[in-house]
Amino acid sequence: MAKDPLVMAKDPLVMAKDPLVMAKDPLVMAKDPLSEAGFYFDEVDKLRVLEPEVSQKTSELKDECKEFVDKIGQFQKIVGGLIELVDELAKEAETEKMMAIGARNLLKSVAKQRESQQQQLHALITEKKTQLERYRIEYEALSKVESEQNEFIDQFILQK
Repeated sequence: MAKDPLVMAKDPLVMAKDPLVMAKDPLVMAKDPLSEAGFYFDEVDKLRVLEPEVSQKTSELKDECKEFVDKIGQFQKIVGGLIELVDELAKEAETEKMMAIGARNLLKSVAKQRESQQQQLHALITEKKTQLERYRIEYEALSKVESEQNEFIDQFILQK
């Protein structure tokens, strides 16, 4: 005659023979010599050294660590891309900065050239004014000589 499984599960003799029932029942676990020796049965009736809860938590921790490592990998990829982008922008900024410095130096150079050219032109104007004054004085002197010579010629013609 077949016994009811619930009745069998409550039967201490059946419980003592079934290792799965023994590992799950805390009263039986304390009395189980394998448990006392540090050996346990898992859900597929394999003999384990770790307690089932510790084994499960270790497995969960392993999974969480794998997820964490994957996320860190993704983060490193993102950060690597960001660093590359920032480096590229820094190079572009440095190039623009050098171009701006070059343009500023060129502008200063052009301004100095203009100032130098302006000074040269002022010196040339002063020189030309001096030359003009000298020519004016020479013209006045020659005009006076011409006037004297014309007067002398007029007197000489009148005396004849």
